[in-house]
Amino acid sequence: MTKHKLPDSPQTQPWLQMLQWALNPLKFLENSARDYGDIFTLNIGFNGRPQVIISNPQGIQEIFTADINKLDSGNPKILERDSGERYNRAFIGGQSVVTFDGDRHKQRRKLLMPPFHGERMRAYGEVINDITQQVTSKWKINEPFSVRSSTQGISFQVILKAVFGLEDGERYDKINQLLTKRLEGGNSILRILLIVFPILQKNLGPLSPWGRLKENQKKIDELIYAEIDERKANLDPSRTDILSLMMTARDENGEAMKDIELRDELMTLLFAGHETTATSLAWAFYWIHYLPEVREKLLNELDSLGENPDPNVIYQLPYLDAVCKETLRIYPPAILAFPRRVLSPIEIMGYQFEPGTMISPCIYLTHHREDIYPEPKQFKPERFLESQFSSSEYLPFGGGNRICLGMAFAKFEMKLVLATILSNWELALADQQPVKPVRRGILISPSNGVKMIVNGKRNPVKLGQDERFLTPTS
Repeated sequence: MTKHKLPDSPQTQPWLQMLQWALNPLKFLENSARDYGDIFTLNIGFNGRPQVIISNPQGIQEIFTADINKLDSGNPKILERDSGERYNRAFIGGQSVVTFDGDRHKQRRKLLMPPFHGERMRAYGEVINDITQQVTSKWKINEPFSVRSSTQGISFQVILKAVFGLEDGERYDKINQLLTKRLEGGNSILRILLIVFPILQKNLGPLSPWGRLKENQKKIDELIYAEIDERKANLDPSRTDILSLMMTARDENGEAMKDIELRDELMTLLFAGHETTATSLAWAFYWIHYLPEVREKLLNELDSLGENPDPNVIYQLPYLDAVCKETLRIYPPAILAFPRRVLSPIEIMGYQFEPGTMISPCIYLTHHREDIYPEPKQFKPERFLESQFSSSEYLPFGGGNRICLGMAFAKFEMKLVLATILSNWELALADQQPVKPVRRGILISPSNGVKMIVNGKRNPVKLGQDERFLTPTS
């Protein structure tokens, strides 16, 4: 029987639900799933606007395969009503692929896809490896450090060099400084409240939090537009960075992207690809070193490649792939997939949804279903060697027509960074206390950034199953 009302919702005030969503989203989701099952409604949108949350794979499949004339997302006029999307759009802009819907979204995705696949993407392997070596060369033996700070440094430089295509110099240093300042405080309570409560998103001058963010963004934009102008004046067809490839791309009418579109796509790639990769890498290092058997299996696989392995071979390693997949399962980069808006009446999981209803597949809850992933709180890479999961059961990058454009690039970067560091450094957790997940902006991050210690450089000389590592003599 079709139900014409929204699924059940917690019987608490919308402002309280938004506060719970802001401060402890995983507990809020798990409690709601315990009480209401696979589909429920939370008042977590603009002014407590209802949003239907679905963690049932069949329901998610219905969303991902729905006609875009019935269910789609991206319309700027709709998205700007949501406080979190308003926060993101204030810096991403309104001319990015994530803000388009329908045919316009499909055409922009087609235009942007080539740089993220095939040999063009693999060409970034050397850049990723060099940056990883550069960041880790600054580590000090026996001195505790936050591995997330290092992975953030790596992913940030990869964005600036492989995506923005910036060369070392004054402009690189200025953008680096401004973007670093912009990204600081992502886990602060104030930044989280800015995302959730739109009343705080007001420019009250340079001393106000929103005013400081907007002024920072203005300076970043000036530098980005200067870089675009300089590229246009000095076209270099040999460049392979993503900005250069976007500038040479042409749509079906032979039209190039406008400057504002290039700027907005760059900012989208920065915000979608920087924090997510850095956080996922930090979680991976935690699990690999928290569970000795995982580390041992992974090192045996990496050492079997010999010196200077081909990045394409690294990418295809089965156990490394399983470790990355399990990392993205247990704490996915995004809690929810991109929300869909009902355009015309549609039935999903026995509910008839009317136009204007917002529906979000819940990545986190789906990844923690006992019926799909037995012992879901346990880190078990083997589950990905033993079983195949559908795109509605495993969806760390979303799905359907909104699947993350940079998915292949992110997986490639994650595997190369892990392989490079684990092959060259002997690391250990600073303590064995379990790391807790905490909200960092829109992501779920390890509570202390994962404190680790460098014991020395690895020297994987194979003597049977033995392995040696070097420590400095001074």
